[in-house]
Amino acid sequence: MTTYKPARKRVEVSPGESVRILRELQELSQNELARLTGIPQSTISAIENERVRLGVERAKVLARALKCHPAVLVFPGWDVAAEAAA
Repeated sequence: MTTYKPARKRVEVSPGESVRILRELQELSQNELARLTGIPQSTISAIENERVRLGVERAKVLARALKCHPAVLVFPGWDVAAEAAA
């Protein structure tokens, strides 16, 4: 068997998709996340479906509830390694 380096898989994720992914990984419904954050469920749905921009203040509130850094939500596709090399 020859040695090979597996291809690096990259998927583009939007801020709304990152909110949905983290919410679902923590097994929270939109209603439960709304209760934890004080953000209406309809707004959470609109964020997840890219009808409303996430915004920095909402990202901070959601990040606290989802136990992550706000940058994970605001900049989900940010390539730290590439930026460090630049």
